[in-house]
Amino acid sequence: MSAVAGHFEKKSADAGDEGIPTSSLPDIIFMLLIFFMVSTVMRQTDVKVKTTLPQAESLEKIEQKRLISYVYIGPKKQNVKGSGQTGIQVDDALISDVSNIQAIMERKVKDEPRLIVSLKVDENAESGILRDVEKELRQANALRINYASSGENQGS
Repeated sequence: MSAVAGHFEKKSADAGDEGIPTSSLPDIIFMLLIFFMVSTVMRQTDVKVKTTLPQAESLEKIEQKRLISYVYIGPKKQNVKGSGQTGIQVDDALISDVSNIQAIMERKVKDEPRLIVSLKVDENAESGILRDVEKELRQANALRINYASSGENQGS
């Protein structure tokens, strides 16, 4: 009877012998990496202020975009509360009071000492607001300022 009992014995499945096949793992990782690189959209700033930039006599392009913080000054867009009034936007945030700019920029300059503030000012904006913003930038020690324009003047 022992000969028959040995014939019907269950064989234990030993997972340690085979292991998990990993030969296709690099292919899968590479495909996922490509998928996320292709499908990821870089976040764009939602500009809540209209700016018609003035013409310039000469332009110089800034190469290092990561060092730039944008300040928009102009009338608020239609879908924004208080549309038509002059608004100030720092990167994504609409600023209600000019004095808030100093605290925001001090923090940004502390994080990145080489920060460049690019002012995108509507050509019809009040110069008093621009002077107030410039004063706040000086107090925040954000002294590298760029005035954005729409392009070179083509013949005056």
